Amino acid sequence: MPALTLTPLVEFPLVEPGDNLVDQLLASLDASTIILENNDLLVLAQKIVSKAEGRYGYLNQVQPSEAAIELAKKVDKDPRLVELILSESTEVVRQRPGVVVVEHRLGYVHANAGIDKSNISSDESNPRVLLLPLDSDASASTLRQKLKERTGKNIYIIINDSAGRAWRNGTVGMAIGTAGFDALENLVGEEDLFQRPMEVTEVAVADELAAAASFMMGQAAEGSPAIHIRGAILRDSQRGSKVLIRDQAKDMFR
Repeated sequence: MPALTLTPLVEFPLVEPGDNLVDQLLASLDASTIILENNDLLVLAQKIVSKAEGRYGYLNQVQPSEAAIELAKKVDKDPRLVELILSESTEVVRQRPGVVVVEHRLGYVHANAGIDKSNISSDESNPRVLLLPLDSDASASTLRQKLKERTGKNIYIIINDSAGRAWRNGTVGMAIGTAGFDALENLVGEEDLFQRPMEVTEVAVADELAAAASFMMGQAAEGSPAIHIRGAILRDSQRGSKVLIRDQAKDMFR
């Protein structure tokens, strides 16, 4: 069985809007003495992609709607932040003080639409928060193509974020953008150890790798937003990460 190696990239800079992530990744790979090989995987924290894309929301520039004001009272949040959450969402799924669980416009069920203020600088006179990328799969695909042009190697990309789960405590990493490989592998019909065909098994490959990388990244001040993975056996695909989203009709938690 092949080994799986995860290596945090060192000397990765703080990302600012307009930064060239490809240049930063290649410089960090060089500093980490890693030479990309075919079928390597890079897992990038959503924050660095959002920062490079300038996906900041400035609360002083937000005019909350009546719906946002009413919801803000129920969840004890700044109405301006709630307005941003609603503008990034298609449905409010659950709510309680401190948390609004929504269906994000990208399809993911996420607390607070993935909007976050941790690990970003902010001016107290005009606080800002960070939103998810406009299209995480497109961002991943663009990065993959540019890295391929620069290195000549066929690599894979995951953009990951942390999220809670309806049935478990604690957050885990999950893929919100993928490029180049099948994020969800269907094993239906394949045989188990006792030659019995599997009937329902699908493996969320991208989420499993995203979670492993998230553990290496850390959630606080570790400052490791990019992880290099070697040894993952992946199936080429252009389906992207949307295959991981369960159809609402089959979602037993809504």
